[in-house]
Amino acid sequence: MFLTAHNQLKKKWLMWGGAIVAVLVVLGVVGLDKFLYLIIDNPECNPWFIDGGFGCRCAFIIGKVFQAKVWLVLTGILSMVVLLKKIIKSGIKYRNSKNHFSLIVVIKNCLSKIRTNYAFLIFSSVFVASITTGILKIVIGRPRPILFSEGFHPFLIEWAFNSMPSGHAAATFAGLVMFGMLAPRWKPLTWTIAIVVGISRVYIGAHWPTDVLVGAFIGMVVADLVKYWAFRRK
Repeated sequence: MFLTAHNQLKKKWLMWGGAIVAVLVVLGVVGLDKFLYLIIDNPECNPWFIDGGFGCRCAFIIGKVFQAKVWLVLTGILSMVVLLKKIIKSGIKYRNSKNHFSLIVVIKNCLSKIRTNYAFLIFSSVFVASITTGILKIVIGRPRPILFSEGFHPFLIEWAFNSMPSGHAAATFAGLVMFGMLAPRWKPLTWTIAIVVGISRVYIGAHWPTDVLVGAFIGMVVADLVKYWAFRRK
């Protein structure tokens, strides 16, 4: 979203996007969040259990499928497989050549090649987005909708006070936006899925709307920066 087809950052777009998100967050905190939450949320849904009807079951399953750990495990395994294949091939090539390289050199060389691999780029995006949101959740300390509480409680690690930003939204947007940039023809589908995941977090009562907005923004920015870093260095 903030990266051109030639891998250049749209810095003005990024600044404007950050400013718009900041304004919406302020509006959300002072009242817009509660208004939108009452429209989107399904009171019968429970964030911990599959109950409350078909819609709640779907939202619950979506939350389980698109959580950060699932993204990281799947893309991490794929990245390791690709890396090991490159190490094996490189090791064979180096043993048959006149030049002798150490294992460290072989691994370093393979890592430099794998950084533009699709699975590794998605893994890196989700990983950075998850770390970022994990830190911000604790620093911000916003109560979850189930408390319907005012104010913020920074540096609390309890789940009930780690609402902003949404980790699901950050991980999903980081992964799917990256995939959409690498495979542009799939972009409409990836964006649709990412938006559905974000809405499901409000529908099931786990987040305020602006929690999802901030998480989505972080995911998009991280995906852009990771792709920019990977291909710029190349």
